[in-house]
Amino acid sequence: MQPAAGTLHVVATPIGNLADLSPRALDTLRSVAAVCAEDTRHTRQLLAHFGIERPLLALHEHNEAEVADRLVARLAAGDSLALVSDAGTPLVSDPGFRLVRAAREAGIRVSPVPGASAIVAALSVAGLPSDRFTFEGFLPAKAGARRERLAALAGEVRTLVFYESSHRIADTLADCVAAFGGDRPAVVARELTKLFETVLDGDLAALQAQVEADPNQRRGEFVLLVQGAGEDADARIAEGRRVYALLAAELKPSVAARLAAEITGAPRKALYGG
Repeated sequence: MQPAAGTLHVVATPIGNLADLSPRALDTLRSVAAVCAEDTRHTRQLLAHFGIERPLLALHEHNEAEVADRLVARLAAGDSLALVSDAGTPLVSDPGFRLVRAAREAGIRVSPVPGASAIVAALSVAGLPSDRFTFEGFLPAKAGARRERLAALAGEVRTLVFYESSHRIADTLADCVAAFGGDRPAVVARELTKLFETVLDGDLAALQAQVEADPNQRRGEFVLLVQGAGEDADARIAEGRRVYALLAAELKPSVAARLAAEITGAPRKALYGG
């Protein structure tokens, strides 16, 4: 008789404080046949801390497409597996999408074991509008591509949420000032749930200056949150700046500003040289 298929458990793990691992997550990790991990060395340390001994299977961006079918075959044969990332909720800027999709297409049950998420943790303490937000993940590493992405988001009215690395946070804040204006409210959340957790708030220009002046604020892992453009005047100005930046690449600044103002309804003086 064909054994019942197993379950793929998508298990959130702590983003810093190990006490945030839920009792249900612990029970799940103890019960599965194996744990699929982004970095088996990191996950082995986590399991050892809680006295859990389970086989570990590497699943990361470089091998996921290759191993997904084999893991689905194990699930179909009756094994239950856990999927974890290095920290937080899997699949959020982490591997796992291909495995989850393949399992669902094969009729395998995929069950979430929710827990820590840097995005939600940052939103919960930022004091920015959180009823509507957009998660943009990591911005491009190259300056030109990063500025182009930010320019495209200048008119977005939802709160913007980004992940950023320690060696790019200062440059990203400078690019945000250029794209959104220095007076846009924002929050830099660093090392959430860890010993040196800091949450800085203010306008973008002030945050840029604070991060550039303090080397400690350029260490660790970051969530950057930027308030969306206002629904009316702010949105028009933000969209005007985006259009101006595109036109200025091909036209004289004065001509680009005039056309951008006509297209978007933003005041010309807020665009030219802004």
